[in-house]
Amino acid sequence: MENKVFELNDHVVMKKPHACGNNEWVITRVGADIKIKCLQCGHEIMMDRLEFKKKVKVVIHEEDKKD
Repeated sequence: MENKVFELNDHVVMKKPHACGNNEWVITRVGADIKIKCLQCGHEIMMDRLEFKKKVKVVIHEEDKKD
């Protein structure tokens, strides 16, 4: 499995969509737990790092979005 690197304010695409239909989130807290916020409805979820790594599909780094 590839090692996914993520930082604060990175956007992530999860494997399964949220109940609102969106699957793009922004990382709002990084530590032992990861906190992500839905970009469509604003709902926030906190999960442990291992669970987050299993559920994330793609990491879009903040500096990549500025181009």
